[in-house]
Amino acid sequence: MKKKIPKIVVIGGGTGTFMVLMGLRKYPLKIAAVMSMMDSGGSNRVLRDEFGLLPTSGIRQALVALSEIQNDNLMLRKLFDYRYHQGIGIAGMTFGNLFMAALSDIYDSQIKAIEKTCKLLRVKGKILPITLDDSHLVVRFDDGIQLLGEHLIDESVHHDGRRRIIELQTIPKAKVYPPVKEEILKADLIIFGPGDLYTNTIADLVVEDVVGAVKQTKAKKVFIMNLMTKYGDTYDYKASDFISDLEKYLGNNVLDFVLINNNLEFPKNILKKYSEEKSKPVEDDLKENNYYKIIKRDFLSAEIPEKQKGDKLQRSLLRHDPEKLAAAIMALLPV
Repeated sequence: MKKKIPKIVVIGGGTGTFMVLMGLRKYPLKIAAVMSMMDSGGSNRVLRDEFGLLPTSGIRQALVALSEIQNDNLMLRKLFDYRYHQGIGIAGMTFGNLFMAALSDIYDSQIKAIEKTCKLLRVKGKILPITLDDSHLVVRFDDGIQLLGEHLIDESVHHDGRRRIIELQTIPKAKVYPPVKEEILKADLIIFGPGDLYTNTIADLVVEDVVGAVKQTKAKKVFIMNLMTKYGDTYDYKASDFISDLEKYLGNNVLDFVLINNNLEFPKNILKKYSEEKSKPVEDDLKENNYYKIIKRDFLSAEIPEKQKGDKLQRSLLRHDPEKLAAAIMALLPV
């Protein structure tokens, strides 16, 4: 009897999801990467305002992570990740985003552009936008301040980043892209995080029908804890705060596993940079008597990424190790 190939759905966006997908790509799996469509800063602002397209940076990162092209020194993958750093109008844009914008125009469909790019890069699995609706995040803090737009929330310039977020929603309301719901219902395992808790992870949960599908599916649900707190998103959070806020939107007794890093040997020079940004390592205060199983391991990557030329956004310096994460995730799959 032929062995069933496990189906994993990864819901998120940004660098954290990129690292998860990089690790899972090497295993015999059916992967569906479900990406947030709420980005509104950097090159995504240009795509939305000038091209009338949904943001594709998360899609582009997933394309690169799941590409099976390994020859020519990863030339195509490097090309799609290339960020222009000269000129005025194009500086900060990536080749991959511009490529997909061109295909969207040629085929008059952003979905078709994603499909064609997946075929070109020989992507393993599916890459799906969480929604096709042109929506923005609106957030309310515990001091009553409200902000519209993912980039304003992330930049922490227009509000006190120490304040806690008490409400997140989309304006206008966004409805889940139907194929995403289908993948969730068929999954064996669903992964949330790591990534900015509100602007990446919870941003997907406030899309209509996503949480309903997650609760309906028989798949095991996994949350990968962040390595660091973030000013403006999770300032001074402990691990239990991440879970508490996640459950506010996902619901109680939904998670099955929480993966958390226990290697705290962070490079001192990197911690100093994070400290200047008012961020620090997430303190593990999780108790073992929860309804979910806690898996504590060394998930820290030894590599420190270099900032790309032309990249004006703040990127994470400490990241999860793709291979360590993937090995832990594979052990959670039903036998």
